[in-house]
Amino acid sequence: MKTPAEVLVVDDNPADQDLTREALAQSRCPSHVRGACNGVEALEMLHRDGKHAGPGLPDLIVLDLNLPGKDGRAVLREIKSDPALRSTPVVIFSTSQAQHDIRMSYDLGANGYVTKPGDLHEFFATVTALGDYWLGCVSLPHEEEWR
Repeated sequence: MKTPAEVLVVDDNPADQDLTREALAQSRCPSHVRGACNGVEALEMLHRDGKHAGPGLPDLIVLDLNLPGKDGRAVLREIKSDPALRSTPVVIFSTSQAQHDIRMSYDLGANGYVTKPGDLHEFFATVTALGDYWLGCVSLPHEEEWR
């Protein structure tokens, strides 16, 4: 059996984290989802600081742009400037449809930009498709030390 992919969902809305977790569970590929509610917590998890010292790095990061404290743009910038993290795919999952947010995200190194649907059915379909693509179709870098 395939080892479940590790996914980090960074979103300040706990309901969106839960819905994303549920939708990924419905995708074709097994995954283990961890959540961070802000940019600081996400970076602590990625750098394995403090209470996050144990878990390995994720195979995929799903990142909201509008976060309290350190926003998604700053988190993305830090991830893509860190040699240990830069190969980890980051998909922006935001309600923003603004072209400047989309362009800036790609300029900062995002691997994808998906607009978060407001409709529950569309939300599930979008996240399930995201999971099927990133966890089922794409070859991801796996390092044993991440596990």
